[in-house]
Amino acid sequence: MRHHPRSPSPHTHRAPGKLPRIDELFDNLPAGVIIHATDGRILSANHLACRLLGHSHTELVGAESNGTVWQFVHEDGSDMRPSDYPVNRVLRSGENLPDQVVGVPGLPDGRIRWLLCNAYPEFDEHEDMLRVIVCFTDCTALKYAEQSMQKAEERLRLALRGSTDAHWDWDLATGNLYYSERWWDMLGYAPGELPADAGLWTRLAHPDDQARLASLLPGLLDSHRQGYGVEFRLRHKDGHYVPVLSRGYVLRDADGNAVRIAGTNTDLSERKKAERRIYELAYFDHLTGLPNRRLLVEQLEQALARCARGGRFGALLLIGLDNFKLLNDTLGHDSGDLLLRQAAERLRGLAQGGNLLSRFGGDEFVLVLDDLGQSIGAARAGAADSARAVQKLLAEPCRLPAGSGAITPSIGIAVFGGGVDRVDTVLKQADLAMHRAKADGRNTLRFFGPDMQAAAERQAALHEALREALTQRHFVLYCQPQFGRDGRPCGAEVLVRWLHPQRGVVGPNEFIAAAEASGLIVPLGRYVLEESCRALARWAADPQLGKLKLAVNVSVHQLREADFPQTVAEVLAASGASPAKLCLELTESVFADDTEALIERMHQLRAQGVQLALDDFGTGYSSLAYLRRFPLAALKVDRSFTHDLLLTPHEAPLVDAIVAMARKLKLQVIAEGVEHETQRDYLLRCGCDALQGYLLGMPVPIEEFERIHGGVLTPKNNDAGSF
Repeated sequence: MRHHPRSPSPHTHRAPGKLPRIDELFDNLPAGVIIHATDGRILSANHLACRLLGHSHTELVGAESNGTVWQFVHEDGSDMRPSDYPVNRVLRSGENLPDQVVGVPGLPDGRIRWLLCNAYPEFDEHEDMLRVIVCFTDCTALKYAEQSMQKAEERLRLALRGSTDAHWDWDLATGNLYYSERWWDMLGYAPGELPADAGLWTRLAHPDDQARLASLLPGLLDSHRQGYGVEFRLRHKDGHYVPVLSRGYVLRDADGNAVRIAGTNTDLSERKKAERRIYELAYFDHLTGLPNRRLLVEQLEQALARCARGGRFGALLLIGLDNFKLLNDTLGHDSGDLLLRQAAERLRGLAQGGNLLSRFGGDEFVLVLDDLGQSIGAARAGAADSARAVQKLLAEPCRLPAGSGAITPSIGIAVFGGGVDRVDTVLKQADLAMHRAKADGRNTLRFFGPDMQAAAERQAALHEALREALTQRHFVLYCQPQFGRDGRPCGAEVLVRWLHPQRGVVGPNEFIAAAEASGLIVPLGRYVLEESCRALARWAADPQLGKLKLAVNVSVHQLREADFPQTVAEVLAASGASPAKLCLELTESVFADDTEALIERMHQLRAQGVQLALDDFGTGYSSLAYLRRFPLAALKVDRSFTHDLLLTPHEAPLVDAIVAMARKLKLQVIAEGVEHETQRDYLLRCGCDALQGYLLGMPVPIEEFERIHGGVLTPKNNDAGSF
């Protein structure tokens, strides 16, 4: 058979009205056609068959169907054996082979061309097979579309399998209801365990949701809505209720009538738990489970509004646990947390009706009494009764790992109502009253009064004046000499004074506590340190002053600063002072703080060459276990021990013990507060290394100190400072 091109040659002419030749029709069929002999050889192939198989007419005609010229693959992409080729199957069976899909590798983009094959035999009049005709139709696009759809369906199945969504479908025309396996599993039932009728949801719904669910369907049918979303609760098989979000779509016909509703139910249990957890984190204290400050403020605003509307009075009790910090630091934070939880549990009984109990923060609780009557007198009486109930509830010792721990409350009370009150005002008033209760001896209650407000305003004015004094450098240094056993000056302690514009020289007793309360103690301490180091740098050129050490008091607030050692290093470097001449005096309050961190900072200071002394030893949080870990150079015997040497002989053994202990720890002992010769003589006999007090030298301005004790810088006064 001759091969003809797909389009007739331009040199071929056909008379008008003459029918096309058979071979021309064969070559232009819309399907690929190959005619095989009974031995499998190709007798003829049209143009489209050549293109689909990717070979020329010359390559195909005469070729055998044994896979040497072209190769088919199965639908799964695996190689097809030649015996399974369509023509070979027909030759073997003698029967038609309809709609077999085969693939031909080798598309330009590396993909497979897919062909839909129909093969059938031709017989002669004796029923002998003459040939086999195979027709190919290109179904590549359809095949890839089918594969894409299968992948999409598989992804959908996987998504649905891992989804919390439970699918359902309701054919309104037939009444058939379908619930997915996930729908039943969400409620703990096996598929079909309950009748799947239109009333199932209403029967399973929480009583509070039944009416809403019963009206949902009529509302959808009577409107033109297509989508909806609603939350409700369905009863689980074990009895609890599952929060559900149902979202659906209403299919309507051309007239707008609902014919089908389909949607999903989503289990909201985990989301509700997460929302509850977020709410608890935002509004409740994690340690005690009580409402926190944020929720307290919101509830207090509502309580104030109710009292204003109804002309009634209420009260706020701010409950501070006495000496909690000491107990927490002594027994450990775990014991402190346990004590707070036990205190909260005891106080819960007072949070009844409209009352609110809250953990305000730290060791403080707040009790809001919402309705105490229509007079201030009734409100004060009711608040006092509640405060005494708080004292009684907390009176019993708390059970702690290290034993029992007793704790008492100081309670500040602010009455509100009868007018316009602000939340911040009420809280501030209660805070002032609580601090007055602590100042008046603790374990008591105090009502807020105008005198407290006036005191608070005076304190605020003092803080502002201190801040201004720091800016204007109105603080000056005084020095009190220290003398060794030989009667010669061996050092001095720096003391700070405030040069007040109106009051003149103000002693530290009047402003140090305010500086600590306002946070100004840190910049004030740095100022004193800087001026002291400048003095040491000046003294280095004087043969007398250059021998002296200078002791500078350091507040525990300064030592709490993580960069305090770096600050000291910077000040020393800037002034040029010798670190060996600088002694930082710490009070025993350092024992009540984060001891490990403080010890680390003390070692950093000691590594710079700075000496450390423990001031007021024996009056605070003394702990021998900590004392031996502190890199100290000296102990200072507190003036209370020195003073009582004149009054009672029982103090002498205490001083002897302090000196003996210091000797064992290889620490120097400095006694302060020496005012009488009897004190001086005893302290020298028991072995103190240095003495300090009014008997030996009064604190004087640093310029005068330099004039008295200097050799080169200023004329020396030989009349002062000797035993």
